[in-house]
Amino acid sequence: MIDGPVGRPRFEVREGVQPMADDRFRYRTRDPTTGKLEQEFPFASDSEVRNALIAARGAFVAWSGRPIGDRLGILERVAILLEARSEEFARLMASEMGKPLAQGHGEVEKCAWVCRYYAENAEAFLRPREANSDGSQSLVRFEPIGPVLAIMPWNFPFWQVFRFVAPALALGNVALLKHAPSTPQCALAIEALLREAEAPDGVFQSLFLTHEQAASIVDDDAVRGMTLTGSTGAGREVASRAGRALKPMVMELGGSDPFLVFSDADLDRAVEQAVVSRCLNSGQSCIAAKRFLVEASVFDRFLGLFADSMRAQIVGDPRNERSDLGPLARADLRDRLAAQVDRALEDGAIAVCGGAVPDGPGYFFPPTVLTGIRPESWAAKEEFFGPVALVFSFRSEDEAVRLANATPYGLGSSLWTADRSRVARLVPRLEAGSVFVNGFVKSDPRLPFGGVKASGFGRELARDGLLEFSNRKTVWIS
Repeated sequence: MIDGPVGRPRFEVREGVQPMADDRFRYRTRDPTTGKLEQEFPFASDSEVRNALIAARGAFVAWSGRPIGDRLGILERVAILLEARSEEFARLMASEMGKPLAQGHGEVEKCAWVCRYYAENAEAFLRPREANSDGSQSLVRFEPIGPVLAIMPWNFPFWQVFRFVAPALALGNVALLKHAPSTPQCALAIEALLREAEAPDGVFQSLFLTHEQAASIVDDDAVRGMTLTGSTGAGREVASRAGRALKPMVMELGGSDPFLVFSDADLDRAVEQAVVSRCLNSGQSCIAAKRFLVEASVFDRFLGLFADSMRAQIVGDPRNERSDLGPLARADLRDRLAAQVDRALEDGAIAVCGGAVPDGPGYFFPPTVLTGIRPESWAAKEEFFGPVALVFSFRSEDEAVRLANATPYGLGSSLWTADRSRVARLVPRLEAGSVFVNGFVKSDPRLPFGGVKASGFGRELARDGLLEFSNRKTVWIS
C-alpha cells in the first residue's frame, strides 16, 4: 500500500505484476522498451469521485479569493521544483511512454517555463480593461469560473498538463485531471509536485477515472469547464457531452500538418528541421509535420537528403542518451501505425526507407518515408501517429495550398521559402491554427496555440489561453 494524494483515501498498487483479468486495474505502467508490465493502479471509487468534486468546490472558493501574488508565488515554486527534478521526471517519462531522455529534460524545462511565464505575466493580463460606453465608467473584469476538468494524453505527459494547469491556477480556477491510463505515475508525480509547492488541498487533483465516471464529472454542476487534448474521435464524444451540459471547452485534437518546401528554400535547413519535426517524441505529436509537400524542381534532391537523414536516426532504449527515437508508447499504437503503412503499400505507396516492424521486444517502429501516395487517397488524409513521413510534389502555389488544405485537420503548417511576398500570399490561405515560416511548428507559452477544422477549437497559452476559462465580466457605472 502507498499513500495517495492528500484528501484521498489510500489505494492499492501492484508492482512487477503480470496482467490479470481484474477490471479494477486499468491504469498501468508498461515499459514500452520491453513490453513488461511494471505497475497497476485501480480506478477511483465513486465515493472518491464525489469527495474530489466536493473538495474542488471548496478549494475554488478559497483559492480564487487569495491574492493573485500568492497564487503566482506557488507557480514560481513549481517551476523551481521542476528544474531541480528534471532527471527524475525525464526518466519517469522514458519508462512510462518511451520518451528519449534528452527530450524528457526538454519537456520538464518547458513546463517550468510555462509556470514562470504566467507567474511573471498573469497579473498584468488580468488587470481590468477600461472600455468606452455611455456610462461614466465601463470596464471588463476577468474572473475565474470554477473547477475545470482536463482530459490529457500520454504523449507529452507533463507538458500537456502544465500548459493547462499554469494558466488555470494563475486565474484562480482549480483543476481535476483525468490523465491517460498508460501514464499514471506521471499523473501522481504532478499532483505530488503541486502539493510540495504548497498548493492547497483540492486545487489540483488527479483521478484515475473510468469513461463513465469522466462523463458523470462533465455533467456535474461542480465542474464549470473542460479541456481535452486527444484524438478527434474522443474530442467529438466529449464535446458533445460538454455541449449538452453547456460547459465552455477547449479541444486540441489531431493533426496531419503539412510541411511545404519551395525551390528557393534553404534545402539543407529544411531537411534538417523536417527530420526533427517528424521524429520528435518518436513521431507521436499532434503538431509534428506529417505530409511533406515539395516543389517538383527540388523534389528528388529533398527526398534523397530526407531519406538519408531518416535512415541515420538511432532507434533504441530511450534511457540511452545516444538514442534519437525510442519505442512507440503502446503495442496497439505501434500495431495501428504498422497496419496503416501496410495498407498504404498495398495501395501503391513506395517505402523509400523503413516501413516494417523490427524483430525483438518493445514497441519500436523505424523512421519511414513513403512516396507515390495519391493526394486524394485515404492515406493523404489520415494522421500517421509515429515516425512515418508522406512526401508529395507540387508545381505551383495554388497546388501547394490545395494539397496542404486537403485534410480534415488544421492544427499547424510549416512554410519554407525565401520569398516574403509568397509568405504574405500563402499564410492567409493555409487552413491552420498556426503557420511557422522557415521553422517547424511548435508550442510556445508566449503564443496562442490551437487548431481549426477537425483539429479542435479554443486556444491554450499566452493571454488567450489564460482567458479561455474566465468570466469576462462587463461593469457599467452611471
